[in-house]
Amino acid sequence: MPKQWVIPDIHGCVRTLRALIEQLVIPAKEDTLYFLGDFVDRGPDSKGVLDYVMGLEDQGYNIVALKGNHEEFFIKAWEEEQQARGFLFLKKTNKSKAQWMPHGGREALESFGTTELSKIPTHYIEWMRKLPLYHITGNFLLVHAGLNFNIEDPFQDTHSMLWIKDYRIIPSKIENRRLIHGHVPVSLDFIDIAVNSPGYPFVDLDNGCYMVNRPGYGNLPALELQSMELKVQPNLDMD
Repeated sequence: MPKQWVIPDIHGCVRTLRALIEQLVIPAKEDTLYFLGDFVDRGPDSKGVLDYVMGLEDQGYNIVALKGNHEEFFIKAWEEEQQARGFLFLKKTNKSKAQWMPHGGREALESFGTTELSKIPTHYIEWMRKLPLYHITGNFLLVHAGLNFNIEDPFQDTHSMLWIKDYRIIPSKIENRRLIHGHVPVSLDFIDIAVNSPGYPFVDLDNGCYMVNRPGYGNLPALELQSMELKVQPNLDMD
């Protein structure tokens, strides 16, 4: 039976991602690789991560890539830059870029060999812009951050899918599916407990891949949804 692997926030750590997929997951073409977003920022090679995942798509692998808040950061900064270029005489400030830069935007731009958003090739922006916000597969609901269960239909709040951090799951509102998400880094011990507790309503897979100096963090995991097997790749990028 084809396997279904879920990979959380990569944050520009392409060497770690490559090792995880090519040495631990080793996917067959009939398997599916789900990505929970936050491909970019913080780590050293956002461009490399995008190239690698887009390359897997081009090679015919089954890829379901979701949008994270850092892709949203990147897109908004780029779009505002495009608008600002039309108002050069006003010296319009790119507020989105100013907000993005200290949260990994600087490293992302460096990976493209530039400090100017206008020099980012458009196809990267288009790829990120088209990413869906969530995906349902069997008894699982995959999303980057989570859902707003305080409203009648949690799927109406798209902002929360990218940004929410604190919420209480109401299983009936997602047809009793198990929520798999990233966005908030948690320890490997916490991930292991959630994965191995079938009654637990969610699994936060984000281990803060770039957080190499924090004990229990700094790894990129992959979870196989049918067997609930967890593969863990230590960070290889943050030397």
